[in-house]
Amino acid sequence: MNRRLGMAGTGKTERGERTGSGLAGMERRRFLTLAAAAAATTTMSGGAALAQERRGGPGPQQAQVPPIPLGNGEPPAMQFQAYPGGTGSLMEKLWRENGGSPFERRVIEPEPWSGPVPTSAEDIAFLPVHRLSALIRDRRISSVDLTDIYLERLKRYDPILLCAVTILEGRAREEAQQADRDLAAGEWRGPLHGIPYGVKDLFSVAGARTTWGSGDFEDRVIDEDAAVVIRLREAGAVLIAKLATGEFARGDNWYRGQTKNPWNTDQGSSGSSAGPASATAAACVAFGIGTETQGSIVSPARRCGLSALRPTFGRVSRYGGMVLSWSMDKVGPLCRTVEDCALVFNSIHGADERDPATLTAPFGFERHLDLGAMSIGYTEDAPEALVAKLRQLGADPKPMAELPNGRSNALNVESAAAFDYHIAPGGVLEPLPDPPDPPEGGGRGGRGGRGGRGGRRGRFRRGREVLAMDYVQSQRRRLLVMQEMAEAMQGFDMFVSGSGEVGLTNQTGHPAVVVPYDFGDSNLERPPEHEQPICATIIGDLFKDDAILSVAHAYQTATEWHTRRPPIAPLG
Repeated sequence: MNRRLGMAGTGKTERGERTGSGLAGMERRRFLTLAAAAAATTTMSGGAALAQERRGGPGPQQAQVPPIPLGNGEPPAMQFQAYPGGTGSLMEKLWRENGGSPFERRVIEPEPWSGPVPTSAEDIAFLPVHRLSALIRDRRISSVDLTDIYLERLKRYDPILLCAVTILEGRAREEAQQADRDLAAGEWRGPLHGIPYGVKDLFSVAGARTTWGSGDFEDRVIDEDAAVVIRLREAGAVLIAKLATGEFARGDNWYRGQTKNPWNTDQGSSGSSAGPASATAAACVAFGIGTETQGSIVSPARRCGLSALRPTFGRVSRYGGMVLSWSMDKVGPLCRTVEDCALVFNSIHGADERDPATLTAPFGFERHLDLGAMSIGYTEDAPEALVAKLRQLGADPKPMAELPNGRSNALNVESAAAFDYHIAPGGVLEPLPDPPDPPEGGGRGGRGGRGGRGGRRGRFRRGREVLAMDYVQSQRRRLLVMQEMAEAMQGFDMFVSGSGEVGLTNQTGHPAVVVPYDFGDSNLERPPEHEQPICATIIGDLFKDDAILSVAHAYQTATEWHTRRPPIAPLG
């Protein structure tokens, strides 16, 4: 997801050393290549040593060709394609179905504001994006004033929620002022114009720290804007914060502690898009940008009672973000309404040459969808209340056939490869350190979150032990699961799930929308004061992101679960 650390651009390496571009970058590449060659004459990488051990000892001496040094971000030559028949056949199918224009981006206009404007800063902060957009477009509120509201809330609630890594106050005010100047000059960039948001701290932002939730990188600056940040800036959105992620995209614990759920601050906000979920639910930002590999958008959105979209694999560029898995990482919005998710996604989706897994596909969100035209399924664990409401609104939900099950070892292998530069610098696999002594009174211990440095390095070692043959065979079986999933989806545009099927659908690349459908105590061990929205997931067929958003929006316009606010005001 991110460019190689310390290569092109004017970023910093993991140790904070500034590097140049052009010839300077070439000189650095030559230096690293020569250093790797020197290391190869005296050492053997962990992978090579393991392979030699399995062969029964050293073989004939051969001249070793020094490898090209790799960082976290360089994608492999083999790219995952979510469509079982391949991207080429998908493009032909889309071309036929859309009358020769599958790449046309449809504009979504916010509906006009009617009635008085709220006078309370809190009431304004909790307005959804599509309502804030109408206020800004009609110049009934300025982007500067709106940005001030969200900055004040971030400063007030972050000490409690631990949702922000860096509050970008100076940058935010500059972008808000520019948004107001553009609007005064008659230039409106679309429904995100002047809207303040936050991005998960896996993405690089020029002039700001990019820590990946790790104390190892607490002071690192990668001086480049990620692709999703650039696209949102072009859409007129105002970036006000880098939001917390669990260390190296796992869980909700990072080097400052645990990011909290605004509905229950005794509880973490789940991971690893913990900060975007917590900050959005607490109305510290209008929306957040998160990532998912195996549940990291769906899980925190469900925990914090949000609406969210995990797009079909390949629809949003991951360039400028941390890589955990080239074949499963996805980028998507966490919002307070489904319509907001559609507005944000419409601005960020599309192909990017810097992320070779991306492609452009049609997206046509419908505010007034005929649910009877949709083929909707449901699994055994689907909430009856949501299914019944869809039926009441004109849909005809039908039970799904049994879904396939199957797992690949892609995540372990790909994350080990992506972090090899960090756990085996110079090609030498460092021994695991002794576990730290537990802190007084218990707790997780260590600045680095779960288990400290040793636990983290153990996490990224597992994939190193997988044979190349086993990895390839696992990916072949993964395609069979994708084909079985395509058969299960025959005749369905989508299906409702209680569990979310995150293990299966992250393997196959299917999109998912999270939507609140009830309100109550989702954990019977919690006291009644921690009642909160309860969420379900709608899984779409591949590239049916627009359809699942449209159906979820139709449900949301007929219900009010998404309008509830967490009881955080007394905490501030």
